[in-house]
Amino acid sequence: MTTTWKIPSSVALLCAASLLSPLTGTAATALATAQVQGGAAQRADLQSFDGVVEPVRQATLSAQVAGSIVSLSVKVGDTVRAGQELARIDARAAGQTAQASAAQVDAARASLTVAGKDFERQQQLLQKQYISQAALERSKAQLDAAQAQVKALQAQSDAAQTQQRFFVIQAPFAGVVSEVPVAVGDMAMPGRPLLTLHDPSDLRVTASVAQSALPASLDKLQFELPGWSGATGLMNASGATVLPLVDAATHSTQIRFNLPALKGVAPGMFARVWLPAAGGAAASGERLFVPTSAVVRRAELTALYLVDAQGRPALRQVRLGRVQGDRVEVLSGVRAGDKVATDPTAAAQVR
Repeated sequence: MTTTWKIPSSVALLCAASLLSPLTGTAATALATAQVQGGAAQRADLQSFDGVVEPVRQATLSAQVAGSIVSLSVKVGDTVRAGQELARIDARAAGQTAQASAAQVDAARASLTVAGKDFERQQQLLQKQYISQAALERSKAQLDAAQAQVKALQAQSDAAQTQQRFFVIQAPFAGVVSEVPVAVGDMAMPGRPLLTLHDPSDLRVTASVAQSALPASLDKLQFELPGWSGATGLMNASGATVLPLVDAATHSTQIRFNLPALKGVAPGMFARVWLPAAGGAAASGERLFVPTSAVVRRAELTALYLVDAQGRPALRQVRLGRVQGDRVEVLSGVRAGDKVATDPTAAAQVR
């Protein structure tokens, strides 16, 4: 049996109204909006590029010989002086080899002494005509051979003594230890990094700049260190150079300039380099900003909900620039005076 239910017309109209209310223009006009703000900016005539602080002098110390690490005299963050011992590798086998080489040198010198005295006696016998000239020449050859043997063994002994110094890792210059990837007991192998050292008093900034954005002169180059505790805004850079190499993939080149003495600046810190704008929107003086809460990010899509005069939102793809506090710069996709929805979730429900 089929039962038919009759719904009163007033209830049906109420249900329809409740279902359609999120899609009505009244709900759309209730969306919170913000106006795209435009105007002249402090840095409108400049364009920025990301950079990084690097040490001018940095050395990665590795072993020249194999052996077990028996001592580490420093840790990360320690300040060291030039020539200070940093690590030591087990050199017992090398010491025994050096002693053996020294003993061979002593034996060769003893043989040289005997050969020298024998040659002197042969000379005296030749004067008395007791021996032939050929016998004297053989004695002279034995003396020369003994001298050459001493020189060869002395060179081997010096090499063994020099190799002993390879088992002690010393600081090549005064600086700060920035990395120690090994521990006592690890096996040191030729070429394996043991410590990294840099000079904190000599730093520079390196930035990649698009080839088309390179100015004719770097005299007006400025930079800032946003993460530095003593950041005071833009600072002038001097002595900047352009590396004579362009990356074939990105068509960009690197700019380098030395930093002045700034307390608290460390390698790896973020830097922003400002160059005179070559032209276009950056040089026109007008920049557009919207609240960061209005930005919609879906996979690779970056967009804003623009609200028209009737209060209907429409999704529009945009290209964003720098974030400044709770605002973000819009490089393309909107115009000054446009209205955007500050709540993308609510705007997405409006049709």
